[in-house]
Amino acid sequence: MTPVLEGLRVVEGSAFVAAPLGGMTLAQLGAEVIRFDAIGGGLDYQRWPVTEEGVSLFWAGLNKGKKSIQVDLRSEAGREIITQLITQPGPDNGIFLSNFPESSWLSYERLRQEREDLIYVNIIGNPDASTAVDYTVNPSSGFAMATGPIGSNMPTNHVLPAWDTATGLTAALGLLAAERYRHRTGIGQLSKISLTDVAFAMVANLGYMAQAQLTKEDRVPVGNDLYGAFGRDFATKDDRRIMVVAISKRQWQSLVEATDIVEHLPAIEKALGVDLSKEGDRWDARDAIASFMAPFIEDHTLEEIAETFDAKGVCWGPYQTFTQLVNEDRRATVNNPMFDKIDQPGVGRILAPGSPLSFSEIDRGQPTVAPRLGEHTDEILLEMLSMTSTEVGKLHDDGVVAGPQS
Repeated sequence: MTPVLEGLRVVEGSAFVAAPLGGMTLAQLGAEVIRFDAIGGGLDYQRWPVTEEGVSLFWAGLNKGKKSIQVDLRSEAGREIITQLITQPGPDNGIFLSNFPESSWLSYERLRQEREDLIYVNIIGNPDASTAVDYTVNPSSGFAMATGPIGSNMPTNHVLPAWDTATGLTAALGLLAAERYRHRTGIGQLSKISLTDVAFAMVANLGYMAQAQLTKEDRVPVGNDLYGAFGRDFATKDDRRIMVVAISKRQWQSLVEATDIVEHLPAIEKALGVDLSKEGDRWDARDAIASFMAPFIEDHTLEEIAETFDAKGVCWGPYQTFTQLVNEDRRATVNNPMFDKIDQPGVGRILAPGSPLSFSEIDRGQPTVAPRLGEHTDEILLEMLSMTSTEVGKLHDDGVVAGPQS
């Protein structure tokens, strides 16, 4: 089966998370994504986590399925190579994804002189193009002030770069939307995506911005409780922790049956004046509910909880470390067709995901390795830019390009 984006060629100039993720998302769906870097690697070529030998697992993780070319980006000859690559003719070419500054030789207007219908997706920090990264955007979004232990007045940052992730996926979507528009009209365009806009849009979409406007009240940290419904973490008999969630009526019924607290619900409703069939009332009564639920969970091991909860259809999940995820959770190993083991150059044999998307009529493909830096330099110059071997050799001799490191 043919990958859904086969034939589409995207040139990527990137660093950090969002842009590489956007490019990899497209590559995993079959697009030919060509990443260019300065000779020796860009900002994220050695980013942590790394192997004991210092090889970046970050790089290996976010560049799967791409092609790599090393170019001296400070030289006119190097910049000309990248310009030609970005603006190649053909209906499936002329598409550029980047989080580099949209200026100078990489400006939309400059590149558009070489190809009028260019599609250029540019990821920026703030809407005014000033600098921002996920870890500065999240504090300003309000989430850090609503995260942390109950009663805390100290902000709690997240570990997951959520806004980078959302922005990268939005960038991939925007690129495909622009390509669809060009396919219909013949017109290219520049699309800018701000990390801050992505974050603030979600604050509004979830209703938190309207809540602040209408109630004039700030959200306070509630620990691991699920705001507005019943969801809480509990300790098991063997000192593991689990999270249970009951948002829908079915989830609630499954949970109370599995923990054997059905008989206590009328007393809770009477004492607190709540209707536990309602999501908001379960939030109001969360401490009382938890007081009856905790003894059951504390009296069973994680394995016993898993057996009981799964049989009843409870919505739950274990707290686990990354190591426990890899070694104990079958959803990330033998039972998940998204994952397979790959031999990543410089790293070794590792478990890696393909695309999270699956299709009934289209092959989503198997996980692929990330390229060695500059692995495809000669292929790109010879086959895509139609240079001669002599011309390519001279570029190497002059230090304009570089191939893979041995």
